[in-house]
Amino acid sequence: MNRISIVVLAVGMVIAAGQPLADTAQREATKGRMTDGKVLFEEKCRTIAGEKIYRKVENVEGVLLMKVRPERSDRELADRNWPGAAFARESRGDEFITTFLGYEYGGEVLGGAFEPVRRDYRGSISTNRRPGGLPGYRWVEVIEEKDGKRFRYAGSNKVVGRMDVNATNVKIDLQRNPNFDLNIYGWVLDKTLATGQSPRYGVTYEDHVIPEDRYLGIAGSTVKVLDLKTKEVLGEMIRYAWSPGAPSRDNPSPWLTAYRCPDHARGTNAATRKFVDQILIPTKEK
Repeated sequence: MNRISIVVLAVGMVIAAGQPLADTAQREATKGRMTDGKVLFEEKCRTIAGEKIYRKVENVEGVLLMKVRPERSDRELADRNWPGAAFARESRGDEFITTFLGYEYGGEVLGGAFEPVRRDYRGSISTNRRPGGLPGYRWVEVIEEKDGKRFRYAGSNKVVGRMDVNATNVKIDLQRNPNFDLNIYGWVLDKTLATGQSPRYGVTYEDHVIPEDRYLGIAGSTVKVLDLKTKEVLGEMIRYAWSPGAPSRDNPSPWLTAYRCPDHARGTNAATRKFVDQILIPTKEK
């Protein structure tokens, strides 16, 4: 064995001997960060997070969505500094808009108008109209970022296809009823250029990226409901999410499995809608 080989071997032995120590130190650092994150998350949930309603407005037909949650990728779900992490499970894009138009089924609301709201049980939002649902808004308006134009969105069930007359079940239905409706209906989101004055009431949000919090796996966001005429804040929801672990093969999207406060047992994709409709009460159907 020459001198170079002896030196390389010696260096390798030193690195190998030091590796367990480095691994142990890394594990301890990770454990400490998780512990600190849990403590801070629980403190924020106890002292800051929650839903507050300052004033309610009855019979609201529509609202201005001042921001629409943008589409996200798997990469963002694994990014510790992704701004939208606190609402990772919220619907995005057109689906975010649709949550404000759908009906809620299977929920119960508890709480007062001038105190933090305790939501024991809320239902899921669906565009399928059936008995017993709480209505959403008749329309919402959105200002396009690219050109500043304001559009109105409304939804309805429309013909989206036609049944195959050669299908066995369809043949049976036609034999029973020659006037059987062959149309296939589905929910359609209609978009038209808005006219007239902008809506009086608006909904917006601000995602918080605080380096010290993100290091501990904590994300935050604030949703606000505004009276745009009086500049009054009618209500606000502050939410925190805590993801204790880094992305892994078993959990590649840690923000989807994060702990959240406040949260919902059902309908987590419509958390913003289910906060806003406590303040801006949708018009009842005739």
